[in-house]
Amino acid sequence: MVIAIVLGIALNNSSSGGSGTVTPQDIHGLPSPGNATSPVALPGAPDANNLFKGIPQNGLVLGKPSAPTEMMMFIDVQCPICQNYEENYLPTVVQKYIKTGKVQLHLQPWAFLGDQSFSGRLGLIAASLQNKGFQYAKVLYDNQGQEESGWLTGPMMANIATSTTGLNLAKWQQDTNSSGVKSIASEVDKLATQKKVTGTPTVLVGCANGGQLKDVVAPDVAPTLQDTEQALNAQNCH
Repeated sequence: MVIAIVLGIALNNSSSGGSGTVTPQDIHGLPSPGNATSPVALPGAPDANNLFKGIPQNGLVLGKPSAPTEMMMFIDVQCPICQNYEENYLPTVVQKYIKTGKVQLHLQPWAFLGDQSFSGRLGLIAASLQNKGFQYAKVLYDNQGQEESGWLTGPMMANIATSTTGLNLAKWQQDTNSSGVKSIASEVDKLATQKKVTGTPTVLVGCANGGQLKDVVAPDVAPTLQDTEQALNAQNCH
């Protein structure tokens, strides 16, 4: 797990949710709405979009409202261990637990690894306003660059957006710079403090509708698929 050794700095900078970096010029000439099969779509975009096909999304929440179990996941868009989880573990969780109505996933885009973590997560949150946040996140992680290498630029975020099928790019671009999206980012930061999150990915599991959520592993340990499934299968929620 990536440890938040710069946690104090990150939280001090996060009150405003970071500053958006996507400009109208970044989306100029790109297909809108987004299309995972367009010639300019990023690698893996069709599979990333198809993974969530037919599953209800409501902002940063994935899965049926009636799901008895809740899974909360804190991520950082630059985190390489989050990428591993998203690519190798999440598809199984989606197919076995979320698509079948057993689990509802609450995604929390946190930020602590650097400036592009703060600005980068705004693109994900903006996509979630169109109920496309999970597709956007999957495309992002499938094409993630080296941590703090400067890869998550405005044009790259726009390329991720146009690889997200059905995403209205003009609305998305405006939302990345909106006070509403930055407010959501700030709420994630507050929740991370409340849950004593120290790194990403952090996965919490418990019964929905007010149940106590518990970390699937000890703090500062990266959760595996086995850890996640064991925690999900242990729930006796109704």
